[in-house]
Amino acid sequence: MCGRYVLVQKIELIEKRFNVTAPADFAYRPSYNISPGNYAPVITSENPRQLDLFRFGMIPFWAKKPMALINARSEGDHNAEDHPGYSGAKGIITKPSFRKPIRSQRCLVIADCFIEGTTKEKLSKPYVVYLREGERPFAFAGIWDRWANPETGEIIGSFAIITTTANELLQNIPHHRSPVILPRHLEQAWLSNDLPLSDVTAMLKPYPAELMNAYPIDPAIRNPRTEGPQLLKPVGQRLSPEFDTKSRKDVNLQGMGMNKRLKEGEGLLEFEI
Repeated sequence: MCGRYVLVQKIELIEKRFNVTAPADFAYRPSYNISPGNYAPVITSENPRQLDLFRFGMIPFWAKKPMALINARSEGDHNAEDHPGYSGAKGIITKPSFRKPIRSQRCLVIADCFIEGTTKEKLSKPYVVYLREGERPFAFAGIWDRWANPETGEIIGSFAIITTTANELLQNIPHHRSPVILPRHLEQAWLSNDLPLSDVTAMLKPYPAELMNAYPIDPAIRNPRTEGPQLLKPVGQRLSPEFDTKSRKDVNLQGMGMNKRLKEGEGLLEFEI
C-alpha cells in the first residue's frame, strides 16, 4: 500500500510542471508526512487545468458515513497473494467503490517521493522511495469522488492512490505492493474521459525499478502529526548505488531545507523549496 508521501515543492513549480493554475484561495501547505485525512494537491479529470485540494482517503459518494479508502487495488479481488508477475484481469473496474471513478473520475496525485514500510514490520521499518535523476514532482494515478455529509451538508472531495504489483525495487525493501506512478507522457491521457477503458487499465502497471531508488529512515514518521525534513534523514544506505564511490570521497547534498555534509550514499534527497 501507499499510505504516506511527501510534497514540499513551491506552488509555482507545481503549476509550471503540470501546466495548471492554483485558485487564489488555494490553502496548500508543503508536507513531509502526508497521511490519510490530510488535504493535498490533485489535478482531476473534471478540472484538468486547475489544482484542487482533496482529502487523502476516498469516500464513495454512496457512503452512509465517513470512510477513507486510501488505496485502490488495480487487480481488485484478484491476485490475493500479490504475485509480482500477475498479468490477469484488472478487477478495479468492477469494485463498487471504484468502478465509476476509474471510468470517469481519475486524478493526478502530486508527490516528491513516498514512504513505504516492509511487508511485515510496516512503518516500524520505513523507506523513502523516490525517482532517480531528480524526477520530482511526479504523479501517482489516482481516482476521486465527492461525498455529501448527511448531517452537515458539507461536500468533501477525496482521492485514493491506485496500487499494483511490486516492482523489483519494492520487492527488495521488501514490500508486496507499489503505487502506480504515471510517466510524464501519459499524465494528460490519464485525465481524459475520452480514453477507452482498456487503455486506462493498461496504464496500471509498476514503474520501472531501474528509474527508482530507496533508503531507510527513522520510524518517527509513523506518527502522522510529525513534520519536518529530519523525517527523511537516512539511517542506512540506498538500496541501489547511484554514483562511483571510488571517484568521490564525499558529496554535499541539500535535503529538503537542510544542508548536510554527509558521507557518500547517505545524502538526503535534494529538493527545491
